[in-house]
Amino acid sequence: MKAAVLLEVGKPFEIREVQLDTPQPHEVVVKVKASGLCHSDLHTMKTDFGWPMPAVLGHEFAGIVESIGSEVTAVKVGDHVVGNLISACGDCPDCRGGRPTKCTNPGAIRRAEGDAPRLTMDGQAIAQIGDLGGFAEKALVHERNLVVIDDDIALDRAALLGCAVITGAGATKNAAKVRFGDTVAVIGCGGVGLNVVQGAAIAGARRVIALDLQPAKLELARKFGATDVINSGEEKDVVGRVREIVGKNGVDHAFEVIGLPQTVRQAIDLTDVGGAAYVIGKMKPGTGAELTSDELLRGQKSLHGVFMGSTIADVDIPLYADLYRQGRLNLDDLVAETISLEQINEGYTKLEKGETARSVIVFD
Repeated sequence: MKAAVLLEVGKPFEIREVQLDTPQPHEVVVKVKASGLCHSDLHTMKTDFGWPMPAVLGHEFAGIVESIGSEVTAVKVGDHVVGNLISACGDCPDCRGGRPTKCTNPGAIRRAEGDAPRLTMDGQAIAQIGDLGGFAEKALVHERNLVVIDDDIALDRAALLGCAVITGAGATKNAAKVRFGDTVAVIGCGGVGLNVVQGAAIAGARRVIALDLQPAKLELARKFGATDVINSGEEKDVVGRVREIVGKNGVDHAFEVIGLPQTVRQAIDLTDVGGAAYVIGKMKPGTGAELTSDELLRGQKSLHGVFMGSTIADVDIPLYADLYRQGRLNLDDLVAETISLEQINEGYTKLEKGETARSVIVFD
């Protein structure tokens, strides 16, 4: 089958022929129909996070189950499925307590050392980043890495449920637990940031303030429920402007969806007394942010990291699919363009320049 293979960090993808192994008892072969281009994969392309190479990336995909292992019970052949990036063993205390993003043994659902690799290229093992590998015509994954959806949702829309939606909307629903009447600021209005915006709007936030450098993204944020927008490159006093909008010393919740120390710092500055900043953006290894003693004590502020929206995929992905079906969750405007697998590098060039919300690879 064809796949976009990252041979080494800092290089573009190459379209190569790769081989797929037969599924083990709890594994599934999915014919990939759509795969979204996410910033996290862009970071993996550009930054050495220690992942093994060569690798097939792509963690935001949807497709149709083609074949299953002998002990698979979660899906059946013909099911429409969304890839679930949250690998979880299902048996540790956190998994049993409904906290799969905190699983202490995600490796339990990967192939054991010494087993044949799931993917190879000319006899060489190919890594699946995120245990998925959706930038390929087919994916061989553990059944826990899939969620079944109804087949009336277009798969180029459904793919976005697997990352952009659960990460963004999930951060408001599960991590911040945004309440009716709260105030929210969102720094960065790409695919994930737009879902933070609409997650806050669905929750009933009184003010949802979107911040970005791109006017087109700010206009798009209004479609997703932003009550106010701020061009951070043009506004000289962003903190002052946010305070003016909310009529107090900051917002209840500030979400950073870029992954830079300076924007994390801005998120902290935008929060009111007792407010919280949430870091969703993927930061480079060794970078970070901190709260001052005054912010911790007198300011009563908090800083939270959020992984995959603290999502329970089997619960949340069907929920968001239902909201989309009802017209209450916007997936259509997230898809800026559909492209072929061969156009993946062009798509990432556009994403890096901030020109698109989501490009989605569509397979025949």
